[in-house]
Amino acid sequence: MHEFDRDPDGVVRVRAPNPSALTLDGTNTYVVGSWIVDPGPADDDHVAAVRAAAGAGVEGVVLTHGHADHAEAADLFGVPVHRPGEGETAGPFSAFATPGHSDDSVCLLWRERVCFTGDTVLGSGSVFIAPGEGSLSAYLRSLRRLRALALEVLCPGHGPYVWDPAAKLDEYISHRLEREAKLLEALASGARGEDELLDAAWSDVPEHLRGAAALTLAAHLEKLAEEGRLPRGAALPRGAAPPGNDPH
Repeated sequence: MHEFDRDPDGVVRVRAPNPSALTLDGTNTYVVGSWIVDPGPADDDHVAAVRAAAGAGVEGVVLTHGHADHAEAADLFGVPVHRPGEGETAGPFSAFATPGHSDDSVCLLWRERVCFTGDTVLGSGSVFIAPGEGSLSAYLRSLRRLRALALEVLCPGHGPYVWDPAAKLDEYISHRLEREAKLLEALASGARGEDELLDAAWSDVPEHLRGAAALTLAAHLEKLAEEGRLPRGAALPRGAAPPGNDPH
């Protein structure tokens, strides 16, 4: 293991065997004492590995959000399952709402400086925001809220630990805004069609991710519409293909 991907003191990561374009190397389940954060998919081997990591036993399960790759195994440990909301606590964790990837997304703070982020921040790559289920406006607000905290490490739902949270969050915010600036420039020049806008603002995205880029484009246009900045004639794309990854 690389030094940058070491477990924080008191935290054990168990990675689920569900790698994909969206889950990276697999979903990260964390064991903190007798508590489990995001138990992952209902895979027998994964559940056994989590139990082994817990050692003396499991007191409770706590979720960052309800997506199946994070929560499917929640009821398999025979203990209470906690879905804390804003300002609530669950065992040793305090929760604060970070909607954007999903309406129910929360981050879990432990010992004030260790933060379990679920799918709000990943260890590598970017987070998929689907219009309708997610909200880019809410997501950017959530990132800025995280950025205001004095954090030591992020424990993401997928990918390696993030030991420079401020730099990662600055990168996440600036990249979304840079993409938005390209989109606004294309709209100002008269581009209106989905293909035109993708060519202008997502020209670096490979062809096999173009369907995902169309959904990301829709999330950006939805944000601009919410803010009253969507020019006349610019409609949200329809019928985009399901994502294989988020080309941000």
